[in-house]
Amino acid sequence: MTSLLAGIAVHRGLLAVNDPIVRFFPDYQPIANSDTRKQSMTVRDLLTMRSGLDWSESNYGGSPLQRLNDCRCDWLRFVLDWPMREQPGTRWEYVSGGTILLGGVIGRAARARLDQFADAELFDPLGVVGASWFQGLPDSLPHAGGGLNLRPRDMAKLGLLVLDNGRWQGRPILPPAWIRESTERIERGVAAWASRSFDYGYYWWISSAARGDLITASGARGQWIFISPADRLVLVSTAENGDGRGIAAVDFLHAYVLAAVRG
Repeated sequence: MTSLLAGIAVHRGLLAVNDPIVRFFPDYQPIANSDTRKQSMTVRDLLTMRSGLDWSESNYGGSPLQRLNDCRCDWLRFVLDWPMREQPGTRWEYVSGGTILLGGVIGRAARARLDQFADAELFDPLGVVGASWFQGLPDSLPHAGGGLNLRPRDMAKLGLLVLDNGRWQGRPILPPAWIRESTERIERGVAAWASRSFDYGYYWWISSAARGDLITASGARGQWIFISPADRLVLVSTAENGDGRGIAAVDFLHAYVLAAVRG
């Protein structure tokens, strides 16, 4: 979702992928742990999970993400002040805090909170109903790092939007160039689910199948959008799995759905 909204903001000329993050937060100066690395962090670094932040959430308990979720504090300040580990753009590390921060950047660039921007530019045109976000500080900031609730049919609409190169029922929502750019492989082999290797683009996962690439959105605890351009297929799966079975949809897709479609 944040990748799509970033693309709309770029298309509208509100921001660019090479924009430094700190330029959007003059009111947060002085930023803690500031150095040349933090000053050089860009929109693209956040989109590709190469922020350079000293942040790990592979184990949620005690992680920066848990601390952010529980802090009842300014989430943007929390991430902006977090220490750096390395130069942005050099190493992939899944950082949900970076996505929350980018949601704040988009909101500031658009002069509307991220959920309001999403309603106007994406949800209303697609007829999305009942979307809700987990929100925090400041000013009911939407949790762009995993706090969006959607109906399965509306998740499928997002998949169809990508499948149709940014068009919804013939209406252009995003330029095809952004769909191509955001779903290109930038980091390879960053995850393995159901014995399948996944690469990474702008918040999209990309994997290989018999007839071409699969573009995937993966949410917490078993929420999935699978897009197979070669098959003109979108598959959505929802669950509430905290025990490791959240990847079952990947196996089901390959073993049953794609096998049936291509039978």
